[in-house]
Amino acid sequence: MFITGDVMMLTLDRVYKAARVLKEIIRETDMILAPNIRKGTNVYLKTENLQVTGSFKVRGAYFKISQLSDEEKKKGVIACSAGNHAQGVALAATKSGIKSLICLPDGAPISKVEATKRFGAEVCMVKGVYDDAYNKAIQLRDEKGYCFIHPFDDPDVIAGQGTIGLEIMEQLPNADVVIVPIGGGGLISGVAYTIKQINPNCKVYGVQAQGAPSMEHSINDGKIETLEKVQTIADGIAVKTPGDLTYEMVQKYVDGIVTVSDDEIALAILTLLEQQKLIAEGAGAVPVAAVLAGKIPDIDGKNVCCLVSGGNIDVTILSRVIERGLKMSGRTANITIALSDKPGQLSDVSKIIAQTGANVTSINYDSTDLDMNITDCYLRIEVETRDYAHVVAIKDALRDAGFEVCDR
Repeated sequence: MFITGDVMMLTLDRVYKAARVLKEIIRETDMILAPNIRKGTNVYLKTENLQVTGSFKVRGAYFKISQLSDEEKKKGVIACSAGNHAQGVALAATKSGIKSLICLPDGAPISKVEATKRFGAEVCMVKGVYDDAYNKAIQLRDEKGYCFIHPFDDPDVIAGQGTIGLEIMEQLPNADVVIVPIGGGGLISGVAYTIKQINPNCKVYGVQAQGAPSMEHSINDGKIETLEKVQTIADGIAVKTPGDLTYEMVQKYVDGIVTVSDDEIALAILTLLEQQKLIAEGAGAVPVAAVLAGKIPDIDGKNVCCLVSGGNIDVTILSRVIERGLKMSGRTANITIALSDKPGQLSDVSKIIAQTGANVTSINYDSTDLDMNITDCYLRIEVETRDYAHVVAIKDALRDAGFEVCDR
């Protein structure tokens, strides 16, 4: 099945076996053309956010559990997860009649925690991030004798994720570039291996969050590295240390890794929601974020597949992300004006903003700032706008009318 030492090599036959096992469990998710993501590039979306658990993770989890011996199944399974692997293991274990215990970091979205419980697992919340949940799961495995289902560094899990590569090659056989999120590396290992066996000329790029670039750092430095901390809205790929197996596979089969900021991720989530009517979580949106930010090389005129790996985003986080994405795209703006405190000023400002076609959503009046004259005030206005050019036009119109627009 895999590499190094006593572990067998991963083979395409193993991936096809996983596809056969998964056939009655998962859905073959659609490949959707997204013509407005990037002009001049044929961008397609592989919609694993529409998978049965809202994420690709069920593929690897179910195939791994299906390959356990009867003795291992009797012990029950334990896993650690930022949320999506948890749901996959819970569903797979329940369908197989096996007890499951999942260790989740206490920062995991509530929606993922509750979904894991609904799929039939017992949940253990652990203070910290994914890596802390991993350590707790290993401790409980050793104490209780559970069979540990690793979220990414396991040959059968990687083979299960590789079934997405089979589907991509069937649905988009002329793909030039495939872009995949990276956390621990299980997804891109399976997808990249499978695609390279079928079409070696197809490029595979990985994307990490700038706040959790563990695989990028490891590949660049030529050795596995552990980050001191991770911080990103893409909780599904917030991993401090990549896997041993996945590190080797990424080295061998992946053509490059780029990173994207949380603001770029927020804009990608908003873009998918508005243009494609798709809800993606942060981790699932990073391939689109990389395309929008122009970080993937040589894709003009090419057929590009973005793997939207999951859609399990908490609604409270989604609302914040939408607000951030609106600001990133120039769809909302905060404008501050220094005014003399006299009647009629607000009316004049409102008329100018209305004439430019913007919509005022909130107004804040501040006369307490110690940096201004005692007879002056700051008027802070939030407006809905079309784009950055529209924001500039509003500010220019206010300045032309004699108002002092502040860059604050």
